[in-house]
Amino acid sequence: ERTLAPFSDRVELVHADYRDIDRVLDARGIAAVAGALADLGVSSMQLDAEGRGFSFRRDEPLDMRMDQAGGPTAAEWLRDVEETALANVIYEYGEERYSRRIARAVVQARESTPIETTGQLAALVRRAVPHRGYQRIDPATRTFQALRIWVNRELEGLDQFLVQAGRRLLQGARFAVIAFHSLEDRIVKHTFRAIEKAEEAMRIVTKRPLVPADDELARNPRARSAKLRAIERAA
Repeated sequence: ERTLAPFSDRVELVHADYRDIDRVLDARGIAAVAGALADLGVSSMQLDAEGRGFSFRRDEPLDMRMDQAGGPTAAEWLRDVEETALANVIYEYGEERYSRRIARAVVQARESTPIETTGQLAALVRRAVPHRGYQRIDPATRTFQALRIWVNRELEGLDQFLVQAGRRLLQGARFAVIAFHSLEDRIVKHTFRAIEKAEEAMRIVTKRPLVPADDELARNPRARSAKLRAIERAA
């Protein structure tokens, strides 16, 4: 908000789910847009904010909700989830090969002590998986990603949002999407292909995703997994 303050006469910040794009635009009398950008997933601001529970680099309450106004926290969900369901979530949304080991460790640990902090969960995961399976990333990375996606329902309706946003483009307008993990990127890729096939005026601009250059990675290491894809409505 502070960064955009100089453009306050041209900017309106709206607290809403991206799946509500049609409602948000209609409420403001906006029928079409000259361009759109979607930066998916958790933001650096949320990762860095204390007490949100997104990062295992600090020991803090295991919340993980992007919108803290409602919905269960990750700790609340872990309190009651069945072992098989937990393993499935970690495998599907974290692409974690050791999902069953991790789920078993969580269920066994919570019998004596509730898992309520990021430090507790990260330590459990690190003990549950063989260290030889992880060289470049922390063993807890994929599990934290999976729980965050599940708690926030990040992938639900993503394809619907992409279609809705594409329909709002003016002639010559482009819609760019930045994804940060393969699950998001896969949905973007396949949905853009479906849009291009279904509507003659729509054309994919990026046959292959754009990835950050070395100089950008030096400035922003968190961009290492970013992939940008774009589609446009022909003029």
